[in-house]
Amino acid sequence: MQSIYWTGRLLSRALWNGISSYTTCADPAVVKKREASLVSAVCGFPKDLSRGRIRKGQFGDDAWFTAKFKALEVIGSSTACVIVLNKETSSIYAANIGDSGFVIVRKGKVVHRSSEQQHYFNTPFQLSLPPPGHSDLVLSDSPESADTSTFGVENGDVILLATDGVFDNVPDQLLVTEMRKVEGERDPTKIQGVANTIAWMARSLAFDGNFLSPFAQSARQNGIEAIGGKPDDITVLLATIAM
Repeated sequence: MQSIYWTGRLLSRALWNGISSYTTCADPAVVKKREASLVSAVCGFPKDLSRGRIRKGQFGDDAWFTAKFKALEVIGSSTACVIVLNKETSSIYAANIGDSGFVIVRKGKVVHRSSEQQHYFNTPFQLSLPPPGHSDLVLSDSPESADTSTFGVENGDVILLATDGVFDNVPDQLLVTEMRKVEGERDPTKIQGVANTIAWMARSLAFDGNFLSPFAQSARQNGIEAIGGKPDDITVLLATIAM
């Protein structure tokens, strides 16, 4: 039996195999362009901490990792968003399952984003590894259900990967306003500052009972009267493309 971690790794492996299947030819007389790279920062908060008890260095419960790191096996369920950067072709290959996701901003505009996957309102697609004997009691989607996409990136592009604790509480226009501040930025400290701002913004709006959050708007569209934010775990991974 595979853990959620290894099931998630299948998404990464499938994307990487797709990249590796491409062949390229080059004229040796042509000067090789600089390869693309990512400059990134992460920030987040778990949902089980009440306001005022946030400790420095605390991160969201939702897992984030890079493919070179190992993780322990776990039982439970999770959405997943995986992005692989092909440095030679300056392209990203993405797979997203559930309501986590990513947004790419270029010159102040959203040029590409993931599609949210829901079985029904507030019930996202998810990978799961239930306890023995409970497999019939939980939703379980396969990695093949993931929404996949390929997109060419340019120098200065900003990529935000985040959990639903961000997208359910922060409107797109506020996200874009913050992401614009690091377009073309290569200083990790400045990128970290904006990542922190987005995470804190999501945390603050999640506890604002009078704010018509994106989650509340979606609830109303589904016939549920709602107002305020949605306290949830928040994970932000912010990166810029540098060439």
